[in-house]
Parts: sequence; C-alpha cells; structure tokens
Amino acid sequence: MHDLRIRRIAERATGGGRLKVTLTQLWYLSRTSNHVWEAKPARGIRPVVRWLVAVPLALLLLVVGDLTHGVPGAVGITAAVAVVVAASVMRYTAASSAWWTITPSESTFRRLMGSWRTAYKELPPGVVDDGPRAPAPRESPTGRPVAVILCTDHAVAVFLRVNGVPAKLKARLVEAEPAAAHEALVDVPDGLPVVVLHDADALGALLAPLLRLAHPDRVVVDAGLPVAAVRTRPGAVHRVSTASTVDAADLRSVAGLPPDDAEWLAQGHWSPLAAVPPRRLEAVVTAAVAHALAARPTALRSTDGFLTWPAEAPSPVGGPSRTKGTPAG
Repeated sequence: MHDLRIRRIAERATGGGRLKVTLTQLWYLSRTSNHVWEAKPARGIRPVVRWLVAVPLALLLLVVGDLTHGVPGAVGITAAVAVVVAASVMRYTAASSAWWTITPSESTFRRLMGSWRTAYKELPPGVVDDGPRAPAPRESPTGRPVAVILCTDHAVAVFLRVNGVPAKLKARLVEAEPAAAHEALVDVPDGLPVVVLHDADALGALLAPLLRLAHPDRVVVDAGLPVAAVRTRPGAVHRVSTASTVDAADLRSVAGLPPDDAEWLAQGHWSPLAAVPPRRLEAVVTAAVAHALAARPTALRSTDGFLTWPAEAPSPVGGPSRTKGTPAG
C-alpha cells in the first residue's frame, strides 16, 4: 500500500485524469491478493458421540473379560483396550462455510485512505468517496431521457454520476437493489429501453430475464458482468455470499446459464461489477445504451451481454461486443 503505487493505480484508472473513480473501484484495483475457500462438510464422528459409545462398550468388555477365564477373557480385555485406542485416534473436522478474503480488506483500505486524506488534504486526483457518509454526487441534467440505466451496484452508480455518463447518453440512472428493481421502474415512462448493470451473482443473472417477462414490450439489455467471464478467470475478483437462496435449476431455466455457471452462483459465489476497470466499464455502458436504442424487444435474447473480464481494449461505440457466455481466458 505504498503511496506511489496508489498514485500510479489511480492515474491508470482515471485515464490520466479523464475519468473519476470511486474508492471502491480503487480498492479492487489496489488489491494484493484475493482468495476463496470452498465450503467443507463435517468429517468424522463428534467427540461427545464417540466417547458416549466407546466408554460404555469398553466397560462392558472389561467386565466380560474379568468374569471370563482363559482365552475369551483375554479377548474381552484386548477388545476393551482397542475400543479406547480407536476412540482416541479418531479425528473430527467440523463443517466450514465458504469464505473469502481480499487484501487489504475494504475497511482497512478505507482507513488507510482516510490517513491519506489527512496527510495530503485530499484523496488521489480523480478519486471520489462513495462511502455511506459521503455526500451524493451532483448529477448533470439529462433533459428528456431516451433510455434508462438500471444499476444495482452503488459504487458503479456513483462512478457513472460523477463522470456525467447518464447526461452524455441522455439516459435516466436508476439505482436499486436487484430485489427492488421492479418497483424502481414503476415511475419510468413506458417505452424507454432499459440497460441493466449488475454484479456476476445469482440475483443479477436473473434480473434481466425477469424484467423482460414483466415488461414484454420494453427493450431490456443485459449489460451486467456475466459469470462466464469471471468464474474461471485468473485475476478476477471472487467473493462468496452466505445469503444466496437461488436454486441452480432456476438459474439454468430462467437465466439460461450453463450448469457449471449456475451451480457456481447457487453456491454463493459472485464477482463485483465495480472491479471492472473504469474505462472498460464506461465503454460498455455507452455501447449497451446505443444497442438498446437500436433494438426491438423481440430481437433481444436473455444470453445477450457486453462485458468480458478486463484487460482487453474497450469495444468501439456502435460495435458492442456480445461475449456473455464466452470464457475470458
């Protein structure tokens, strides 16, 4: 977390000052490691259960051995010793939930950037705070919108606002959690196409297909981060949620995901949209809105998508890539 390293990362992320990025985006870009540990089932017999069985059995065998003479008695005593030894050497491993780490953690990174602000009187050039206590960014007037950008990631929504992306695209930005997305579109005029931005997670994968079912006459473009772009991608940010309640079968039937991708999401794995490099993200949103304006509802499939994992050059405006379902490397 050297300050010169942070400055270099921030300068690359902002394109030399052309863009502004959020602290959350800078955190993902500045990470030094990211690990995920899979859930493990319990193995062995619990010690309490083991000894509740072993002790009475060993005592019974000792009594039998004591009361019986000759070879049968010796066998009983030997068996009692064997029971105690077996119970002693058995091992039990408790079940563990899947978990993840990013180094530094978000709380540590924000604390360090607070120290940065104290030392330098401001955040690195082009970096804005998107924390819960940060003031809401001022939005540029869009006039009469021609499209809607539905964003389920707060950091990405702040990124779009501070860079005036909705105004440039004449789009109305609506920020909402996936579970509240339908209600968030209640006040949106009928006929406006919707571009959906979401994490590569279970609820995000279902969002665009469900919106199409609820609004069959509205163009809905899925411009979220596809799971196929990150599931096996080295260097992609992986996280795990213990709150996932979506069944893999629903992800296959509704979202049209391949079995491996559906199972990965159903297990709680996900990857954040905010980890996509800012310049790539801006280009994707621009291309997705252009595509939405030119599309018809019946021409869009649930498998249409725009994002691949970063490291490639942004798609030119007017020629959006359709890479959902294509492994990124």
